[in-house]
Amino acid sequence: MDLTPENKAHIDAMSQRDLLERWRFAPVGDPWFQGATGKYWGERMSELRQQPGGQARHTAASKAIGWD
Repeated sequence: MDLTPENKAHIDAMSQRDLLERWRFAPVGDPWFQGATGKYWGERMSELRQQPGGQARHTAASKAIGWD
C-alpha cells in the first residue's frame, strides 16, 4: 500500500499498544503491512520502542494483548 499523508497520520495517531495489537492480529495479506505503508508501520513501532521507557511500554502492551 502506498504511504499517503492520511495513512501516515493514522499510524502516527495510534498508541504503541494499538500498533502492536493490529500488527499481531491482522490477517495474512493485510494491505496496511505491505509496501511503503507496511514499512512505515514497522519503523513507527521501532521508533516508539526506542524512546525512553518505550521497551517497557512495548513489553507491557505485549503481555496485556496476549496471543489468543
